[in-house]
Amino acid sequence: NLPIVPFEDNEDDNDNLFADPSRTARLSRASQWLLGNILGLIDGNDTNNKEAYHDGDIFLQDYKQMNKSLKIYVYPHSKDDPFANVLLPPDTDCKGNYASELMFKKALMESHFVTKDPNEAHLFYMPFSISSMRSDPRIDVHGIPDFVQNYISNITLKYPYWNRTGGADHFYVACHSVGKIAFEKAFVSRLNVIQLVCSSTYFPSSYLPHKDASMPQVWPRGGDPPNLLTSQRKRLAFFAGAVNSPVRIALLKVWENDTEIFAHFGRLNTPYSEQFLGSKFCIHVKGFEVNTARVADALFYGCVPIILANHYDLPFSDILNWKSFSVVVHHIDIPVLKKILQGISNEELAMLQSNALRVRKHFQWHTPPIDFDAFHMSMYELWKRRSVVRVKLTPSMEFI
Repeated sequence: NLPIVPFEDNEDDNDNLFADPSRTARLSRASQWLLGNILGLIDGNDTNNKEAYHDGDIFLQDYKQMNKSLKIYVYPHSKDDPFANVLLPPDTDCKGNYASELMFKKALMESHFVTKDPNEAHLFYMPFSISSMRSDPRIDVHGIPDFVQNYISNITLKYPYWNRTGGADHFYVACHSVGKIAFEKAFVSRLNVIQLVCSSTYFPSSYLPHKDASMPQVWPRGGDPPNLLTSQRKRLAFFAGAVNSPVRIALLKVWENDTEIFAHFGRLNTPYSEQFLGSKFCIHVKGFEVNTARVADALFYGCVPIILANHYDLPFSDILNWKSFSVVVHHIDIPVLKKILQGISNEELAMLQSNALRVRKHFQWHTPPIDFDAFHMSMYELWKRRSVVRVKLTPSMEFI
């Protein structure tokens, strides 16, 4: 039996997950989805969805300028700081579900983007790590808002940079979902500060698209990614994971006994890589949060992602045309998911996978970083959000 999971938010479409409309209405909706989503006609969008980038030429030109010009001032902290574990980059390799947060910090601190001259800086980085605070017994989850509030108070007293813009040229990075509570006691600051986060849902007020930016949640994997073609993949679609949301309950209720869509509750007895490599489509379903590492995993293994996470501001969506390499499906279309997937022709599937292989370099971390990887793409998102107003400080203004 599937567990009963409480609704974790007030999303209106949750009420429709277990609705049982007529078969005709469902099939009509599936047909509309196929015509609109694949051809790019939904909501009047006539974009050619064969292109992986919205405008590749503009992106490349702007990316080169970013790589040449972007400067970040990192608030300095010593190894003797009692919270050095929270503020400094880790000495060891970053692993696990929330590695993106620490890998970003480690990569940035060793990069050419860092400047010691605040007058050169486009942005100011507050290097506290949410995942490190969460695991520090002195702070714990409930102490994160107090830590952040005190941190902001300290830098505003010691440095003049925050007060010039109210923090609008400052940013922090968080991959764990508890990052959304970081500014609960600094609400006004949250309205200005740039959040580079994995849990980028635009349903609650804690995330503001265009001001904030989405970063992919990536489980670091070594070695070169495989290139198994769609014609060699026998299963239609795959999902495995905990049942921790109404959306996942709905998915499993409809498809757990299907022979073509493998929807599994709990851990697999076989390696996940086998299912990723053996499936044409890999399903990403909203759990406690909209984000998991499944999207990056699917891309790594060349499996076309299915996005079942409403209100998800997908990573790099202002650069990448997600409809060219993934299938974005509304929660209420779970009952017609197979019809949607079966309606995608072999030619369209080959195009989706080809683009998935093309963009997956943006969803990988490297040590040291390489061009166009997850680190550089995240830096590009910050570059697009830099302030257009820069106030040069005189030497007397630099420190109080």
